[in-house]
Amino acid sequence: MANIKRVDGKTGISYKITVTYGRDMSGKQIRHYKTWRPDAKMTERQMEKEIQRLAIEFEQQIKKGFLLDEKQTFSEYAEYFIELKIREGRKRATVASYKDLLSRINLAIGHLKLSDIRPQHLNSFYSNLAEEGISKRRRKVIAKPNLKKAIDDCGMSKKALASNAKIGQATLKAAYDGKRISLASAEAISKSLNIKTEKLFSIAPDNTTLSPKSIREHHRLISSILSQAEKEMLIPYNAASKATPPSVEHKTPNYFQLQDVERIRDALDKEPLKWKVITHLFLITGCRRGEVAGLKWSKVDFDNSKLTIDHALYYLSGVGIYADTTKTNKTRFIKLPVETIILLKQYRIWYKELKEKNGDRWNDTDYLFVTDDGSPLHPDSISKWMVKFSKRHNLPHINPHAFRHTMASILINKGADIVSVSKRLGHSRVSTTTDYYAQIIEEADADAADSLADVIFSRDKVIKNGVIRQQKIG
Repeated sequence: MANIKRVDGKTGISYKITVTYGRDMSGKQIRHYKTWRPDAKMTERQMEKEIQRLAIEFEQQIKKGFLLDEKQTFSEYAEYFIELKIREGRKRATVASYKDLLSRINLAIGHLKLSDIRPQHLNSFYSNLAEEGISKRRRKVIAKPNLKKAIDDCGMSKKALASNAKIGQATLKAAYDGKRISLASAEAISKSLNIKTEKLFSIAPDNTTLSPKSIREHHRLISSILSQAEKEMLIPYNAASKATPPSVEHKTPNYFQLQDVERIRDALDKEPLKWKVITHLFLITGCRRGEVAGLKWSKVDFDNSKLTIDHALYYLSGVGIYADTTKTNKTRFIKLPVETIILLKQYRIWYKELKEKNGDRWNDTDYLFVTDDGSPLHPDSISKWMVKFSKRHNLPHINPHAFRHTMASILINKGADIVSVSKRLGHSRVSTTTDYYAQIIEEADADAADSLADVIFSRDKVIKNGVIRQQKIG
């Protein structure tokens, strides 16, 4: 039975609960402790009733195997959680996103003990995230006049400085030219120049709010951390499972209509071959941006007309461009049409000529899409080029993922089975595909029903003035 001791101290009343349960390796009884401080407004009767309830609950938890953590804070446990995920092999970009989210989460609940976190704490945090000025991820800065002089006097070329700061040369040029860049990029430049960021850049206040989707990302991470603590029996339940994050409206995937695809295809004939091939591959393969950027010649099987997709290129501030496995860590093989193989062969001739022109300057990386010296292409440069391309030719807004959705919609509408579509997209589960493209699948099913009706009933029905009439047979 739990032992309860009341302590009347200088700071108020507190209760110490002791439960003796189990023995250690030497045979000595193990004692478990819990301290509770009642609310100052509680009456003696209310305090007595609540401490009895807590004592019974604590004893039951101990007997079930719970060892409630009365000391460790959320931020301390979150740090352990991150280390655990790194040991499990979680991707660098994922870990970086965890740390980014925790920068806000820890400000709100990081100081709370694991066992003290309640759904109300989380609901209050989610409401706070929806307020103006919370979003800092998109904060932009503008260079002060002295940035140019600092860059010119640093003793490094702009290319070397960009490399040292682990940012793209285009980003450095934008800062040099007085254009807006991200706060993270400004901090990287300032660090490389060994000058404080505020001396080189003007940081504008940000009044944007976080979207429900972003708030949900914070909720999912909190839930994962508390779920791990629950699994390790440090807390009796996951408070996040009882919280109420904002709902997120499911949006229909953004994809191009066939007439738009034709316009894009025609416009590509006026563009450099490299960019034509990149865009063509997005549409035909449905690959993610990093997967196309990470394609290597050794993964192109010209004889069997297929690509092997087993890794991708990513960019991370402070790390730079790096290669990693695909999003699902799976290898897939994508069959290519004859037109794509012909285009790739043309591109290979151009690629070899570019390599010969560069001579010793060439970096032999084996990547299909490279800068002028053979270095791998920054994944962001693909998205930036597509924005400019769409504006040049008065096309709908183009981004790599829209081509992925377009390929999926074309295949679904042409009657391809969903398992094949899912494999081509590289989804880890078929259910991901059916959930994401539910509306497109439903529309395709409606078209299939109409086609079926046309075949079955075409001989014995005629439509006149919008009315279906049975046709007399015989």
